Amino acid sequence: MTKIEILQHRLPADVDAFLTTDSVTRFYLTGFKSSNGFLFVTKQTAAFFTDFRYIEAAEKECVGCTVSVKPYKEEVEAIIENEAIRTVAFEDELVTVAALAGLKKTFPSCEFVSVGNIIRDMMAFKTPEEMEKVRKAQSITDKAFAALLPLLRPDMKETDVAAELEYQMKKFGASDKSFDTIAVSGINSARPHGVPRPVQLESGFLTMDFGCIYEGYCSDMTRTVVIGKADADMKKVYQTVLDAQLAAIAAVREGMTGEELDRVARDIIYTAGYEGCFGHGLGHGVGLLIHEPLRISAFGKTPLAVGHVFTVEPGIYLKGKYGVRIEDMIQMTENGPVDITNSPKDLIEIM
Repeated sequence: MTKIEILQHRLPADVDAFLTTDSVTRFYLTGFKSSNGFLFVTKQTAAFFTDFRYIEAAEKECVGCTVSVKPYKEEVEAIIENEAIRTVAFEDELVTVAALAGLKKTFPSCEFVSVGNIIRDMMAFKTPEEMEKVRKAQSITDKAFAALLPLLRPDMKETDVAAELEYQMKKFGASDKSFDTIAVSGINSARPHGVPRPVQLESGFLTMDFGCIYEGYCSDMTRTVVIGKADADMKKVYQTVLDAQLAAIAAVREGMTGEELDRVARDIIYTAGYEGCFGHGLGHGVGLLIHEPLRISAFGKTPLAVGHVFTVEPGIYLKGKYGVRIEDMIQMTENGPVDITNSPKDLIEIM
């Protein structure tokens, strides 16, 4: 069954059709990636409209739908009339007020209703093929980190480290980075989402958070090393984060919530004396988007299930001093949870 067919079965009984212009939703449903497109799905048919730049590729790559060149107004109107379409659904978080007003003006015979996160909810459960693409993306990220380690020098700049990671990911087959690479050292490492600076690496922790895209699917990992020698306090912080991460990964089981998993890591960090220093959730869903709705945090109420992919990334951040984060990706499979991140987590000192 194609993803479009799954959507057709999941549309509410009082909804006749679904439309989207969102690039991620289009790619998820059709398998075709482009910067331009309009997808119209009814309970019987599906039609994809794009401009001349993409038409030849779309005809070859789109799954489960007919393909036509824009403009689409007359063709969609014909579908609306032939299939007696009265109610059309859209993703309210992805459609602007202006865009919705334009749709109502273009197709005045239809009522437009929100179906919330229906597609994002489908995306949360990966197929075996999608799981494999995520594993490939993470494999590329592991290779990039392995290639970086022998190149790391104290006289590099933070921006040099970020650029090298991105280069290595591209070299090993990534189509792009999955988010802006983080490479922050010294006091800058105390900022969970700090921005790499064009300055020489500071002594102390160097935290690198990076990921890539492979055939549309994202990876995400974080490793922290030490520039110079780690003192006793630094070793305690690092070991606490590592203990919290390993305990959380070991605790993962089908049916537990993100809230329960977050508590495993948080209790270890807080008991060690770092309460208030772990200010973000333990993790998040990953797939076509680097942040998908699955929440591994105090707000995570969704039970973990086969098909979920998420991060486990505890951290400790001491303002004005330094920070540590360690992050792996976990896949929920029919044989149980699998940590698909293979980079070392021993404390590494760069002299």
